[in-house]
Amino acid sequence: METQFLNTFVTVVDRGSMAAAARSLHITPAAVAQQIRTLERELGAPLIARAGRTVSVTEEGARILQRARDLLRNVADLRSVANESGMAGELRLGACPTALGGLLPDILARMVVKFPEINVFIKPGYSADLYGAVESGDLDAAMVLQAPFSLPKTCDWQLLREEPLVVLAPARLAGSDPHQLLREEPLIRYDRHEWGGRQADEYLRTNGIVPRERFELNALNAIAVMVDRGLGVSLVPDWAKPWPEGLSVVSIPLPEPGEPRRIGMVWSRASVRLRQVNVLLEEARTALLQSPQ
Repeated sequence: METQFLNTFVTVVDRGSMAAAARSLHITPAAVAQQIRTLERELGAPLIARAGRTVSVTEEGARILQRARDLLRNVADLRSVANESGMAGELRLGACPTALGGLLPDILARMVVKFPEINVFIKPGYSADLYGAVESGDLDAAMVLQAPFSLPKTCDWQLLREEPLVVLAPARLAGSDPHQLLREEPLIRYDRHEWGGRQADEYLRTNGIVPRERFELNALNAIAVMVDRGLGVSLVPDWAKPWPEGLSVVSIPLPEPGEPRRIGMVWSRASVRLRQVNVLLEEARTALLQSPQ
């Protein structure tokens, strides 16, 4: 049985159509359909139900789906095991939006120069989901916000960056009292469903600040643009650059202590790619020491 055909089956299920799977795999839709038919013949059961341009997994396909994912993961592990004496193989890495656009590119730029045989698969996602993926073994490691809960004993965590809360305001308000701005200017609130947004909300409540709320969203770059356009001020973590270009905004430190947002790496102790994870951690530390804050 071709493991590539199993990979095609899993991709079709994940993407929801033959055409989308074909684009992801860089083959034609006809080749995708042929591989699925061949796999169905070998297993003696239908795996995919076709309905126009969309597909759904059959009962038989659902039974083997997780085992197919596990098998593909084990096959991918073989390269790491076979190349134990060298630094090669695939590293499955998750990244939250802030890390994906800010910290990670510089870290990967250093890593691929020193270790060109390492292939990195990157899964974007929110921190809460990525913790679960690392714990289940779907990812080897993830760059995430520090969790507000205890980690299982199967995982480790390393802090990489602390981001204190700041008031983000239009440049014309530089030098203003930050608490006065939070009370009097319209507030573009960082989403309270997110861990960083909860820290901002806690600061407001602790200091008795009742803001004039105007917007609430989970997109720091978009918040910065909205502040630049004069739509209000915001209370946000001082996140890593790059920020959108051409903005006329200032970050004003807070007068009272607050809980910073912490970004770091979580990884599974059971991963066969611990050597690659350790290399990533070392390159992350070096890159962060050399980068402007």
